[in-house]
Amino acid sequence: MLYAGVTRELKKRVYEHRSNVMEGFTKQYNLTKLVYYEVLDDPHAAIAREKQIKAGTSPGKNVLVNAFNPGWTDLCQRI
Repeated sequence: MLYAGVTRELKKRVYEHRSNVMEGFTKQYNLTKLVYYEVLDDPHAAIAREKQIKAGTSPGKNVLVNAFNPGWTDLCQRI
């Protein structure tokens, strides 16, 4: 299961998801691993990109992650 979202503070958002302080999709499915991210300077572009990713197929999302992070390792330490 993959989750896509937009945030201004990636470290804070990852912490919130890992500690289950937020109700919703990530808590329901226990999604705690960061396997992909993009940094965009324009909030409108970031929202458009999020929508594009969410509209994609599961195999397409897997290709995206595999190209960025072939081992699907947790990237939390990278940020």
